[in-house]
Amino acid sequence: MSQHTPHELAEDFPQHVEAIRALRAGNAHFAKIADEYHALNREVHRSETNVAPMDELAETELRKRRAALKDEIWSMLQKASV
Repeated sequence: MSQHTPHELAEDFPQHVEAIRALRAGNAHFAKIADEYHALNREVHRSETNVAPMDELAETELRKRRAALKDEIWSMLQKASV
């Protein structure tokens, strides 16, 4: 049974799926931060579901980093759609 990982970029920004694909392909910085976001998101999800538990402080730090990356991604998506 597959498990759904919440907060994937395509799920959180469904109206920008094509822009995400285009930016991943044409912007190395965007691709790097999107990959980092994806890795952090998976790590947070694994902690939340106790697949790979971690202490609360570590999980909080991961969540903060994930949020900062998401803000940067959102900013780039807004600029790309102008």
